[in-house]
Amino acid sequence: MPYLIDGHNLIPHIPGMTLNDLDDEQALIELLQGFARQARTRVEVFFDRAPPAKAGSRSFGVVKAHFIREGRTADQAIVSRLQRIKKQAKNWTVVTNDREILAEAKSIASKTLSSRAFASLLTSSNLFSEGEGEKGENPEVTQAEMDYWLDQFNGG
Repeated sequence: MPYLIDGHNLIPHIPGMTLNDLDDEQALIELLQGFARQARTRVEVFFDRAPPAKAGSRSFGVVKAHFIREGRTADQAIVSRLQRIKKQAKNWTVVTNDREILAEAKSIASKTLSSRAFASLLTSSNLFSEGEGEKGENPEVTQAEMDYWLDQFNGG
């Protein structure tokens, strides 16, 4: 099942990503590429507030990124895309927390998923764990894991 994703809505829910990162959009696209390959699906992600020189749509393998020019929002672009695929909308999943988009998606029978739920799906997959290691980020360690390793190193 293909996905329509509100990119800036999703980024804050991905561990290690923030909207303040200079490469937040590219990092999300790379994560989505791995997800789409693993899930054997297509993904369209929408980012608003694109400067004029960066506005437009570009393909990154199985991920199509839409950089929406200033003066228009990603929300509007997603609703417009849903209206264009109206008959096929039931085959798509819309990922956002925006109520207007969710209402539009449900009105034309698209499946919906909150950004938090989709982020959990991404971060629970093997793909995310592998990506973390490649990027040199530190995974979260639970207190139980910490206690175990402290016991091991202390000869316990």
